[in-house]
Amino acid sequence: MTKRFPVVFVLLLFACKSKVEKIKPTIESISESIYASGIIKSENQYQAYASVNGIVENVYLSEGDSVKIGTPILSISNEAQKLNKENAELSAAFSDINANQGKLNDAQLAVDLAKNKMKIDSALFFRQKSLWQQQIGTKIELEQRELAYQNSKNAYYSSVVRYNDLKRQLNFSSSQSKKNLLIADKLQSDYVLKSEINGIIYSLTKSKGEIVGAQTPIAIIGDAGKFILEMQVDEYDILKIKKGLTVLVTLESYKGKVFEAKVTKINPLMNERSKTFLVEAQFVEQPEILYPNISFEANIVINSKEKAILIPRDYLLNDSFVVKPNGDKVAVKTGLKDYQKIEILSGVSESQELIKPK
Repeated sequence: MTKRFPVVFVLLLFACKSKVEKIKPTIESISESIYASGIIKSENQYQAYASVNGIVENVYLSEGDSVKIGTPILSISNEAQKLNKENAELSAAFSDINANQGKLNDAQLAVDLAKNKMKIDSALFFRQKSLWQQQIGTKIELEQRELAYQNSKNAYYSSVVRYNDLKRQLNFSSSQSKKNLLIADKLQSDYVLKSEINGIIYSLTKSKGEIVGAQTPIAIIGDAGKFILEMQVDEYDILKIKKGLTVLVTLESYKGKVFEAKVTKINPLMNERSKTFLVEAQFVEQPEILYPNISFEANIVINSKEKAILIPRDYLLNDSFVVKPNGDKVAVKTGLKDYQKIEILSGVSESQELIKPK
């Protein structure tokens, strides 16, 4: 009986060889990029906290409402503080320098009277002294005039001191009471949560009657029309990231579309837990509708080339060789690469056929 095994083997070997995949390098554009993911945040977005603990008395706005700097959002019950402010207002009114002008006028009048009396007593004393030099009058009369002059002079100086002391005391009391009123105003304003920016309320977690604390965020407020992209970049790639690099962004909310952005900020402190750096970018042309906390995926383009000789990455052997159809290995120098293709700088031409390494 004739054996046919060699013929079958030859046929199988021929069939296997005929199925070897061959390609030629292509000339295309390529971009080398770093993958990143993150979330969108409103520009100037922040969490608003109450400065005091208490119970919500009134809620003035709702989620989605627009706000300006200083717009009240909600108030916290503060009866005791209201009374403190009223007391401060009463004290300020009582101590106001204008309200006490009458006291100053009386003190000034006393100064003027003492001054006039001192002038009169001075004139009498020096006239009596002149008469005494002419041997007119008595020694006692001269001494009495001198004593009266000294007393009126001391009285004048004392009245000036009293006036200055009163004026200083009234000014101090007025300034102190005004400061106390400012403090009372500030303390009362702490019971009203106000917006720090012009924007929109994205979240408001408290209602009237609920308890609020200084450690719990009450609202999230941000810009209504400007957004930033916050990306997490691995520490291995962070040295390649520079400001101004192009970022290609894809959003689940806008399937099939790619948006361009630019790197605007690199946070220099690494997150020790995730081993990543926070990188921010801004849209070149922002999507029409956006909301905070929308997730996205991005490719940060670090290099690009318009005309490059490219092969699929799986046709590269050990990162530095390609294989010819006859099985020969050729050393090549590589350049840019993306997730599918890699640039060949030297070693093969665009007309050279290559096979996939086993």
